[in-house]
Amino acid sequence: MSIWGKILASAAGLFAGGPLGALLSGMAGHAVDIWSPCGAKDEPRKPMSHAEAEEAKQTVAFTIGVIALAAKMARADGVVKRVEVDTFKRLFRVPADELANVGRVFDLARRDIHGFEEYARQIANLFEDRHAVLEELLDSLLMIAEADDELHDTEVEYLRAVAVIFGFDEAEFRRIVAGHHLAGTPTGSDPYAVLGVPRHADGAEIKAAHRALAREHHPDRLVAQGMPQEFIDLATQKLALVNAAYDRIRREREGAAALS
Repeated sequence: MSIWGKILASAAGLFAGGPLGALLSGMAGHAVDIWSPCGAKDEPRKPMSHAEAEEAKQTVAFTIGVIALAAKMARADGVVKRVEVDTFKRLFRVPADELANVGRVFDLARRDIHGFEEYARQIANLFEDRHAVLEELLDSLLMIAEADDELHDTEVEYLRAVAVIFGFDEAEFRRIVAGHHLAGTPTGSDPYAVLGVPRHADGAEIKAAHRALAREHHPDRLVAQGMPQEFIDLATQKLALVNAAYDRIRREREGAAALS
């Protein structure tokens, strides 16, 4: 099932409190109450099993979290650009008939009295044992922020603050940023920075860093957890970036050895 069917099927009642719960309560009575878990209109809602409810809760938390934190980022930046909205729609494949609901959540979050820190903490608690999911959420925010080919200082500081709440240190934050075109281009960025290793690292250290990142972001892990295709696509992009950085370092070092 796509993210959007799950959100509309199961948003009500999944969060008892916190800013995410307040946002979803603000949606109650709109599209939520006419959707079944299968996403078909005008069908009676079917009860979910505990496993389905937990899966839906995390799916909703991720997607609503991206919307809410993007809204707070836009507020920090002072303007919402069309290209940033289009990037979100592309990343999460928002159906045309759900754009109004996405816009409603965005506006509710932007006007909400809760600070972005409260949203970030609630999301961090929900995914405290899933580091890769939090990194993919940060990646999503970075893609939205850089969509206009300009990353403002306010956006950088905002994203750094979110990263800290998510449990990433400064070195990890720099590694995540290194994979985005704001650091050059994915193919032109520093491959050592993408893997989070110094340029003087030996082969064993580089290989270990690559294996750890490839294992953490492998799409099969999300497939096994029942995550929707949007999540899997983000993990696939991350894995491709990590593999490309490792291959580039390997080729460069093999070439240097051949010339010596």
